[in-house]
Amino acid sequence: MTEVLTLGESMVAVRTDASLRLGGTAHLSIAGSESNVAIGLARLGHDVAWMGAVGDDEPGQLVRRTLRAEGVDTRFIRTAPESFTGFIAFDQPTHDITRVSYHRRGAAGSTLTADESVAAVTAASPTLLHLTGITPALSGTARDAVLKAARTAHMRGTPVSLDVNYRARLWPRSEAATTLRELLPFVHTVFASRDELDLLTEASPPAAALLAHGVTEIVVTAGAEGAWLHTADDKLHQPALPVGVVNSVGAGDAFVAGYLSAVLDDQQYDARLARAAVAGAFCVGAHGDWEALPTRADLELFAHGQGTALR
Repeated sequence: MTEVLTLGESMVAVRTDASLRLGGTAHLSIAGSESNVAIGLARLGHDVAWMGAVGDDEPGQLVRRTLRAEGVDTRFIRTAPESFTGFIAFDQPTHDITRVSYHRRGAAGSTLTADESVAAVTAASPTLLHLTGITPALSGTARDAVLKAARTAHMRGTPVSLDVNYRARLWPRSEAATTLRELLPFVHTVFASRDELDLLTEASPPAAALLAHGVTEIVVTAGAEGAWLHTADDKLHQPALPVGVVNSVGAGDAFVAGYLSAVLDDQQYDARLARAAVAGAFCVGAHGDWEALPTRADLELFAHGQGTALR
């Protein structure tokens, strides 16, 4: 049984420790919000499938191979021979700043269609469908794919989670707001940073407005300040764990994976936030979008305290 189905774009990631323009040694991997979440959930022992399109090229094979190696179900990946697999570059112009550049216009990830997203939801019959605000920004067909997937899942009684994940380089805020608000009637759980809430509603306070709109759980993240969970009956705060930050890229996806894992384990709200915070802490402590994501056994490591030597 598929516990989680997610869909979106996964790209090849090139990472350097200095300014990219200087050349030199680079690390090759993959990246993508939805595939990061899929890997995070798989490492935590869940059955998760990722749907997307890759080019008929070696980068596309790298995406497939990495996801398979991480235990993610890849049966819904389509090869788009007329397109290429996009890539993303991370470099460090200074020691503690990461610069991100995308090379994805016209890439395979933007060719997702509504028909294949509906077919995947129907075939996988997941316990939960996870979406982000990145995919509908890629193209008109990708937007339709996300909307139809959400509508289909909702009609089947499948909870839908949405990570806003706004990317200004992909679309203006006004366009993002229009599309994301179309999704809201089908969404059970929302993940958003403070500065993304106005994309979902103009009302104030936004969390109360979203709950009145029918969303059941709103998780608002605030970096080092932690996260807040709003429900109809409660408001909970989860402090961020006091760990050194090496790289924040992918931390939001790790947080989401931890939270959804606890949902699937039928944990209470405070335990969901706690697992999410631990997963996020693992991610910020190392380079890479997903490489440092924890396994289920790893979740207990922070209980030992920083600087502990396990012998």
